[in-house]
Amino acid sequence: MSKNLSQQVVLDRRGFVAATFATVAGLGLAGCSDTSAEADKGSAASSKSPDDTKASTTLDAKAFDKLVDNGPKADDDAIAASTWATAVKNAGVFKIGSVQTSTLFSLLNEKDGKTRGFDAGIAQLLSNYILGENKIEITQVTSDTRESVLQNGQVDAVFATYTITDERKKLVSFAGPYYYTQQAILVLADNDDIKSVDDLADKNVAVQSGSNGPAILEEFAPKASQQEFKTDEEARQALQQGRVDAYVIDNNMQQSSLVREPGKYKIAGKPFGNKEPYGIGLPLDSDGVAFVNDFLKKIEDDGTWTKLWQICIGDRTGDTNVPELPEVGA
Repeated sequence: MSKNLSQQVVLDRRGFVAATFATVAGLGLAGCSDTSAEADKGSAASSKSPDDTKASTTLDAKAFDKLVDNGPKADDDAIAASTWATAVKNAGVFKIGSVQTSTLFSLLNEKDGKTRGFDAGIAQLLSNYILGENKIEITQVTSDTRESVLQNGQVDAVFATYTITDERKKLVSFAGPYYYTQQAILVLADNDDIKSVDDLADKNVAVQSGSNGPAILEEFAPKASQQEFKTDEEARQALQQGRVDAYVIDNNMQQSSLVREPGKYKIAGKPFGNKEPYGIGLPLDSDGVAFVNDFLKKIEDDGTWTKLWQICIGDRTGDTNVPELPEVGA
């Protein structure tokens, strides 16, 4: 695996097993967003990266790197006021738990050894904020290891589309939220009949069993005829074959489908349903929460957050609906 001067990848055995499994088996997890970092493993861990696909789906690496380099920098007083930030500063490296197989949020580019995506960008901006440079050490995590790497002090923070829940708050602390996700409607690119959730009445709609999709669809489109599938791939196949008219699941998975197979699908209307908040995992009761929240507010206020979303997600998916800025600290 490639290395660069600003990034060292630490791949533990569990991370390797998870990544290998993703390459072989693809993904069937979805809809809860607490493991949606894994939702892109099947495509992202394939032999091709987005840089090998059509230009419309390619992440603009130069724009991404420039945005990270030009991000805000914390002053000495702000760092000194936080025990957590001071420890990172003194170590001279920002140790994070993350993935490198998420198409839109954190994907390793094997050509230059750099990890890019929305989560990766937030982490690198925070590294620059504290250290004045993008110097990150990554430990690969799965949904099963995110709490443990924080509890044993292996990492300073976890960036992995990590949904904030009351149960997790008993084990770790969260800064943020820094991103919201909802349900979204995927249709074939030539479908002009479905423009919003209101158009799903009397339509055959694929959902994934075990996800939030069935319950949310029942609430927002009770007249839709639901067909449950075990995996994301099975649901998309049903859509391709015309056995269903639309597919409803977590918006991040739908966006990834647009990138994996450009021109085949589109998202109908805006995402809907309850917002699921992503947070940055920190050690329990860490004073880093206040420090990181201040950083998140800064990048929202100065437009960096929106620019990062545009580079990592909007430009690559053709999505013109800039998402709502998260209410940090809520």
